[in-house]
Amino acid sequence: MRTGNEPVTARSPLRLRFWLSLWGLIWSAAGAAAFSLAARPGWAAACAAVAVIAAVDLVVVIRHIRQGPHYQPGRDVPPYEPPSR
Repeated sequence: MRTGNEPVTARSPLRLRFWLSLWGLIWSAAGAAAFSLAARPGWAAACAAVAVIAAVDLVVVIRHIRQGPHYQPGRDVPPYEPPSR
């Protein structure tokens, strides 16, 4: 529901989420490789699972960034009425 008092300069945190996903992907992939070399298959599998989740999140974030900005009503559009109870 739009209340009409949203910040004019509000931005999406997609770029931050992109960098955090990339950071998580790098570290979890390195952890999976290190644990597999150290013969710790359980920890390697856990790190690999986190790497897969980070990779999927990275793909979703990149897709959302490439979609571009979506329609946002301007100041001339009045706020929606709150739902009546």
